This record gives sequence, structure tokens and C-alpha cells, in this order.
Amino acid sequence: MKQPPTDKLYAGDMMPGDFVFDEKVATVFEDMIHRSVPGYTTIIAMTARLGEKYFRPGSRIFDLGCSLGAASFAIARRMQGRPCEIIAVDNSRPMLDGLKERLAALGGGPVQCRQEDIRDCAVENASVVILNFTLQFIPPADRAQLLRRIHDGMTPGGILILSEKIVLDDARLNDLYIEMYHQFKREMGYSEMEISRKRDALERVLLPETLATHKSRLAAAGFESAEQWFQCFNFASMVACKRKGR
Repeated sequence: MKQPPTDKLYAGDMMPGDFVFDEKVATVFEDMIHRSVPGYTTIIAMTARLGEKYFRPGSRIFDLGCSLGAASFAIARRMQGRPCEIIAVDNSRPMLDGLKERLAALGGGPVQCRQEDIRDCAVENASVVILNFTLQFIPPADRAQLLRRIHDGMTPGGILILSEKIVLDDARLNDLYIEMYHQFKREMGYSEMEISRKRDALERVLLPETLATHKSRLAAAGFESAEQWFQCFNFASMVACKRKGR
């Protein structure tokens, strides 16, 4: 398999502005996400397992903020040719172009691409919805309404898989997790300058919250339960369940 281009976006002389999912990011995104999110491979693999378990024939799977489609393709592989409809949604044209290239290389499949703001996406008949490292880029004032719309578009007993960068209420532990995360990035080959520049570029566009805030918002949106199933430092993944009878 061809190795993805190495992420060197923040290693050059030019000072970057705010982080955007443009063509430059799309080109190196696969390398970037694996070297920037501890546990990412596990999150994608378990997202696929959860998706396979909770998918119901005749329903849909939505991958909102799909980027290059890692979760969509992982679920499609686990479905092993069984009929399913996976709707991959992203507002970044370069990201979707990359997804379509991968889809074409595979000779097609059940993944359908939509270029759309996920706040405008009509989630309908969904037994599984994925929000992997997506909600954190949505303005906080819009997050509650988005989750309510997702909940209302899901089938009874369906699940939402939500993965996010988080902050901790305990300042000392929060600082420790950030320190350990930066050490992880150093061990992944990023320099101090790259780490600092990436942090500055994300500061105004990636707005993390506590797990308690996420749980409270999910409950307010109508989900019957929501629990964390994975965490590595300041990255976590949750599953939220819609009541079976509604």
C-alpha cells in the first residue's frame, strides 16, 4: 500500500493562519491524524465494530464530518458486502475529492458522498451516526441543535458515536494530559515548532469541552444514555443510545 504524504505543513518558514480543511491539509491528512490523535487506529476499528453491531437492514449510517472516509470505509469492510447505505458528509471539497479517489480505487462501494455543512444535513432513518472529531469544530452555540436533529433523525435503539478532544475539570490533570500529548507528538516526529504552530492554528477553530458537558448536552438532545468507551490523554470517544421505543 502506498504511504500517505508526510505532514510537514507547520515545518516551513511561512507562519500559518487558522486551521482549515483545504487541499494542503487533505493531502497529508491521513498522516496528520494518525500522528496527532493517540488511539486513532483503535477508535476507527471499534467504530466499525459498533457500526456493524447496531446497523439495521433498511436503515442508514451517517458519517458526519467524514474527512477522507476512514470510518465509512472501515464499516463497509466489516459489513462484508451486506447491503447497507453509508452517507459520508463533509463541507470540504478537497476532503471529499480524496474520499472519492479512494472509493474509485476500490471499484465503488456502499459509501455515498455529500458536500454539505453537517448543520444542514438531513439525517433520516439512521441506525448509526458517527461524529468523529467533528463537533469540536462546530461553534458551541450550534452544537445542541445539531445533536437534537441527529437524535430526531435516528431509528429507535440507534447509536451516535462521538469522538472529541476534551478538557478536564481538574486543571492539574488537564495540564498533565496536555504534557503527555505533546510528548506523544514529539515521539511521532513533530518538532517543538510544529507542535506550537499547530496549536496556534487550531486555537480559534477547535473548541474542546469536558466529558460532563458532552453528556449533559446529549441527554438534553433526547439520548437515553451516553457513556465514554475510550480515552487516551485528552482524546475520548463516547456512545450515545436512543431509546428503543421512540
